[in-house]
Amino acid sequence: MAETAARALGVVGDDRTARLPGAWRLGLLRGAMEIRMFFRLREQVVFTFAFPIVFLFLFASIFHDDMADTGSTASQYYVASMTAAGIMSTSFQSLGISIAIERDDKVLRRLRGTPMPPAAYFLGKIWLVLATGLMETAALLVFGAAVYDVDLPSGLGGWLTLGWIFVLGITGCALLGIAISSVPKSGKSATSVVVLPFLVLQFISGVYILIDTVPNWMLTVGALFPLKWMCQGLRGVFLPDAAAALEPAGSWEYGRIALVLGAWCIGGLVLCLLTFRWKSRNDG
Repeated sequence: MAETAARALGVVGDDRTARLPGAWRLGLLRGAMEIRMFFRLREQVVFTFAFPIVFLFLFASIFHDDMADTGSTASQYYVASMTAAGIMSTSFQSLGISIAIERDDKVLRRLRGTPMPPAAYFLGKIWLVLATGLMETAALLVFGAAVYDVDLPSGLGGWLTLGWIFVLGITGCALLGIAISSVPKSGKSATSVVVLPFLVLQFISGVYILIDTVPNWMLTVGALFPLKWMCQGLRGVFLPDAAAALEPAGSWEYGRIALVLGAWCIGGLVLCLLTFRWKSRNDG
């Protein structure tokens, strides 16, 4: 079975003496397979892309008033915040649950028994996260621009800012998702273990509640995690400069955002190396 799985990924062929492809190529092949498998599950695809748009519509419909002296509306605020939440959903939540289920179903154990380098498995997951994250972000921005008149960046600087926030944010959240996948005792409990902290983070990071109305102690806790900083950075990209007055520091703090998200990329990698397991706890 291990040989069959390896051959399916292109790791081995009929000539067993042939040189094995490298981890980068296998990671790309694995990523393509992960993306195909994702789109074969239509219910999962609909939920992944429709969930943040539905929540954006609900919150923007309920809180649609102008934000005083900022030149923007609450609806536009939620476009930025829900985009950040969507990035974390396709990375942290998606990987935390899917990897835990694959471990419980012994998929990881079988893959570990093939000649495929371990790095190829994680590269495949990264390609999946990048593809789904980009598509969900694009869908939210198109919806926000069409329905709520959100101004997309007009210059290269704005798009570059969006780009590095996206890359650092999705990388840190993906690594955190891989790390938390080792916490559930079984695949059945993975959803509860992963979704609950993500839901709490959304409330204390200014996703569902305007940042100037969140209690200070909640903001302090939220500031320890990447979601709060992604929200703040994306508000800086899509909202007028006057809206920075609503932030706790009165500015977008791009330098601090880059520092925190970069620290989570490094810290998340360390957590993955320390906690990741190929076998479930029941396997010993």
